[in-house]
Amino acid sequence: MAKVKLGIENLLENSLNLLSGKKVGLITSPTGLDSQLRSTVDLLFRSGVRLTGLYGPEHGVRGNAQAGEEVSSSIDETTGLPVYSLYGPTKKPTREMLKDVDTLIFDMQDVGSRYYTFNYTMAYAQEAASEYGLEFIVLDRPNPLGGMKVEGNLVQEGYRSFVGAYPLPNRYGLTIGELSLYLAKFLGVGKDPTVIKLSGWERHMYYEETELLWVPPSPNLPTVDSAVLYPGTCLFEGTNLSEGRGTTCPFEIIGAPWLNAFKLADELNEKNLPGVLFRPVFFVPTFSKHEKKECQGVHVHVTNRQVLEPLRVALYLLSAVFKYQETEFLSNNNRYFFNLLAGDPEIKDQIKAGINPDEIIDKMNSENHDFQKNAKQIMLY
Repeated sequence: MAKVKLGIENLLENSLNLLSGKKVGLITSPTGLDSQLRSTVDLLFRSGVRLTGLYGPEHGVRGNAQAGEEVSSSIDETTGLPVYSLYGPTKKPTREMLKDVDTLIFDMQDVGSRYYTFNYTMAYAQEAASEYGLEFIVLDRPNPLGGMKVEGNLVQEGYRSFVGAYPLPNRYGLTIGELSLYLAKFLGVGKDPTVIKLSGWERHMYYEETELLWVPPSPNLPTVDSAVLYPGTCLFEGTNLSEGRGTTCPFEIIGAPWLNAFKLADELNEKNLPGVLFRPVFFVPTFSKHEKKECQGVHVHVTNRQVLEPLRVALYLLSAVFKYQETEFLSNNNRYFFNLLAGDPEIKDQIKAGINPDEIIDKMNSENHDFQKNAKQIMLY
């Protein structure tokens, strides 16, 4: 038995009365599981809950879509229920999608970082539920990065997107249920949700300490270490370097054909950044950036999560690779995609200007004090 009991398990054991006589819609993904790896879809369906529809985020309800691929609406083979896509032209549930729903449930494992689209699928659904007079329930899950640390700046107006739709730090230190409460109380996103809490979770816990099995939230976060580094190395999605997609270690490996692996690793190891070591690597991505081309770079190995600052690590890495003239920031619809991830165009400019990474991260972190103060008011654990 896992040390931590999940929201879905507490719902089934203690709170099914909340769904009595209700028509229920479920937003979920392959991470919507109990501690025995049984699907929330199937658990609710078999428990007599009147499920009327399923709603799929990025990667889909059953996980059959790669990162960035539009998810199609369909019929779920196991239950015969309609599956409505929330990752395509429509990201917010429409009145038509919710016409047979009284209560909307959200149950997915997030990764504790603001870039992750599941956060905004939840937020938009929470907003829609409020607009259409539906109850919104979040089945809570652990933050895999724990709940002790907050890192990064807040997303500025003008740089909001589906990888940063609200002013949140890069690493926000809340469970998905707490994030839902924060969005409602401080950012006016829908009305207050009902959160079915975890049992046994403590804020210091990284995911392995919960004794729950790790199920990749998406194809490119296969390990807890990939999720631990993600608040920093996701920024490389906004550059022309590979962030390791198409390898077995996405977000742990960074590289490009024009880098010098040994020189880069030596330069970064000389910085003595806490909690990491850098190993020179050679790799050939099977898809995504630099597909089928030999790349050189570094594998970021986490040695101590307690002192690791993934965002600081990423800024040092960015500073090092931008000494190579081939390295570029990527544009997206006439805006730099990097700016959408970073939430502030100055960060890009400071990296290109060679500003000390410590100075950049200190300024970024100075913006999250009010967030941390407010977040304490809604913490459940």
